[in-house]
Amino acid sequence: ISFLTDHPLSAMASGIKPQVEQGDSDLVVEDDKMYRNPTEVKMSQIVLPCHANHRKELSVGQLLKWMDCTACLSAERHAGCSCVTASMDDIHFERTIGVGQVVNIKAKVNRAFNSSMEVGIEVSCEDLYSNQQWKVCHAFATFVARSTRAEKICLKPLVPCTHKEQLEYSMAAERRRMRLLHIDIMKDLLSNKTFQWSPSEEGQNEQLTVPTEKTRVESVELVLPPHANHQVNTFGGQIMAWMENVATIAASRLCNAHPTLRTIDMFHFRGPSQVGDRLVLKAIVNNTFKNSMEVGVCAEAYQGEESQRHINSAFMMFEVLDEDGKPCPLPPIRPEPLDGSRRYQEAIARKKIRLDRKYIISCKQTEVPLSVPWDQSNQVYLSYNNVFALKMLAARTKWTLSSEKNNVRLYTLEENQTLCFRIESEVNVPAARAFLLLSDLCCRPEWDKLYKQCELIIQVNDDDFIYHVLTPSVSEGGKVQDFILLASRRPPCNSGDPYVIALRSVTLPTHPPTEDFNRGEMLCAGFIIYEVSKSVSKISYYNQTNPGVLPYISTDIAGLSSSFCYTFHSCSQYLLENRTRHSVLSDTEI
Repeated sequence: ISFLTDHPLSAMASGIKPQVEQGDSDLVVEDDKMYRNPTEVKMSQIVLPCHANHRKELSVGQLLKWMDCTACLSAERHAGCSCVTASMDDIHFERTIGVGQVVNIKAKVNRAFNSSMEVGIEVSCEDLYSNQQWKVCHAFATFVARSTRAEKICLKPLVPCTHKEQLEYSMAAERRRMRLLHIDIMKDLLSNKTFQWSPSEEGQNEQLTVPTEKTRVESVELVLPPHANHQVNTFGGQIMAWMENVATIAASRLCNAHPTLRTIDMFHFRGPSQVGDRLVLKAIVNNTFKNSMEVGVCAEAYQGEESQRHINSAFMMFEVLDEDGKPCPLPPIRPEPLDGSRRYQEAIARKKIRLDRKYIISCKQTEVPLSVPWDQSNQVYLSYNNVFALKMLAARTKWTLSSEKNNVRLYTLEENQTLCFRIESEVNVPAARAFLLLSDLCCRPEWDKLYKQCELIIQVNDDDFIYHVLTPSVSEGGKVQDFILLASRRPPCNSGDPYVIALRSVTLPTHPPTEDFNRGEMLCAGFIIYEVSKSVSKISYYNQTNPGVLPYISTDIAGLSSSFCYTFHSCSQYLLENRTRHSVLSDTEI
């Protein structure tokens, strides 16, 4: 039983200024009328025995088909034309779904770029008898609009209405950046000798290992009309379901048991497939990690005598659970020479990436240490987390105006036992120029007395820099405090987007804490700069305080001083005096 919900036109389309109803950020209420995101599509499916595996749980392959279908309908609702799946980001399955339970899938477009768009997908499960609901997984899929005519489609921009939509809209550009850099991250890791491991180096007993050839699976499917979408291309969800099937068989051959799929690395479609294609699906266990295994799977297509075309590839992590639902230990594998050793090492690199993502990105801010170790392999995720944390802080709505002087405003926010502050003012300097000058932290001591000294340690790339900052002692006669800060700057992706300069603490082996300084930490801080006009910008500085930062601002928040006003005035004067000054970060890098 399936229900696809259709929603009324959005508030933006009807010319009504939207207001967000508390408690449900998907609802927009104005004049007692309720609206929803115009791209939102919901699917509800009751799990029948034909959808289930041997444990009477919903097959992941079937769930992937439903997710892809729902997301495609959302993408086509925004595009107004046919869309195809380009990729689906990593998916971690938190819970399983049993026969008789209801799967609820919600998809909506987060952001449209030129011809592609990101669609957010949320999956939850509902037990009709106990009236309980729980989250199963969430994912981000990329779809590309395809026209029946020759010309290339340029998608209309998406207008976010609620705070949640604005945040997803903003972070979609950062997630897109991570996708594009994923291949480079893998190359960097594999060139690192730390990951050049082999089973022989680990001292494994060859008699206790399982040869990978035992797990190799190859299957062929004939693409028939029921497997195609409305464009006569093989339905992306169907390909993903077939891939999950052969991957499960490969995993079962290693453990001689029924495995549970926990995580899928990104599905990336490299080409289309049509009705009449023979789809060859190949899977093999690449590596085992005590209680989990990685299975690599790919799909290739051909017709007649033509050579096989690479359609898709993915990597799936399986576990084997005991009667109590706890993971069982798995036997080590023995890869065949050359190609097997390459897959073995790549699996180790991918595990490192998964742990970085889980540790840095997926955790709540309160669960992440203030300073995360920085290295080449996790730089993209730290940068993403840095920008995401600042945008999350800026998106909060319950700011209280604590003080105002000379058009400089100080706001505070107490939430989850943390104190945050925001200082903002307008400056007669173009936003692009203000962004360039404020991005260069080495110049900050010129206007900020709390920056005693700032040294650039590492230029990671054009947008990310690591600095060593010295600040005055909090107490008289105390030690000077120092910080190791990652600065991530982001120019606007589209007109109307702000300029962002995000700051957070990291640790570097080359710069450990010393007795000379009191090492401080910064969880989340930075500037967000909006263009008010061609010559005026609104600059907001945010900081999520902690015991190391709070003493510098406590007198201002308590109303005992107005040094914030003096500092921001100094910042404005610095920007005005250097409207045309050449910076270490050149204008060509914006």
